[in-house]
Amino acid sequence: MEGMHYEGTIIRPPSEADSIILQVTVGCSHNKCTFCGTYKGRRFRIKDQKVIDADIAYAADHLSFLRRVFLTDGDALILPQDRLVRILTRIREKMPSIQRVGLYGNAKSILRKSAEQLAELRELGLGIVYLGLESGDDEVLKSIRKGVAAKKIVEAGSRIREAGLKLSVTALLGIAGRERSLIHARATGEALSTMDPNYVGVLTLMLLPNTELWREVREQRFELPTQPELMLELREMLYHTNMTRGLFFSNHASNYLALRVKMPADREKALKVIDGALQGNVPLKPEWMRAL
Repeated sequence: MEGMHYEGTIIRPPSEADSIILQVTVGCSHNKCTFCGTYKGRRFRIKDQKVIDADIAYAADHLSFLRRVFLTDGDALILPQDRLVRILTRIREKMPSIQRVGLYGNAKSILRKSAEQLAELRELGLGIVYLGLESGDDEVLKSIRKGVAAKKIVEAGSRIREAGLKLSVTALLGIAGRERSLIHARATGEALSTMDPNYVGVLTLMLLPNTELWREVREQRFELPTQPELMLELREMLYHTNMTRGLFFSNHASNYLALRVKMPADREKALKVIDGALQGNVPLKPEWMRAL
């Protein structure tokens, strides 16, 4: 059947809703995080170049009205430089109207690229890298098996910014459990401040039955923060996040309170909105409306 070739679960950032989704890898190169069930049971591999080329050709013929491309799966930046150069070059040749290419990158794959390699990718159309911080607290990162310390994630984020690429960083409310909630929030805000990304996307932990974290909750080894505690965590995180410009979002479907904070101008106003929610004066999203 004619069309794009997709395998398994395809995920993308909310901001890539109107992008051509081009799958260049299957699964995630790390795939050990205790909270993520997206690529369970899938062995990571790079897709055949002929299939990728066919998808680019199909998109050029049928999706030329779209202006952005997003490369999936979980860590497209792990591709060898020559493969990424070929893909970006082919996109530029076949779809000259594309204004931006985006992808997910983790700390290891970013730090494997030199400043010159990242600059080369930027010249070929890569415009934004989405990086999962989750937490700035090393104890939390260790417990969720992120496989890397906060310092390395911050270093990777800074490298993306230095290469002239846009950086979008995700953080997770609730991932520290109840006891380390505010420690996690503070450390995450500080890590975000150091990276100074263009965008921060805050998500709230949603437990999935096929994950290690789900089992930890069932066995009472992990306790989810309550709704008010999650609001306090969001407040603490935002309070400690100092960005020179850009947007701080909590508008993902998983969140109880949707914020779009223009930094730094709207930060104080947003903190007051959270205070209003904590006092019961600002309505929160009902549980049934939350989703991944």
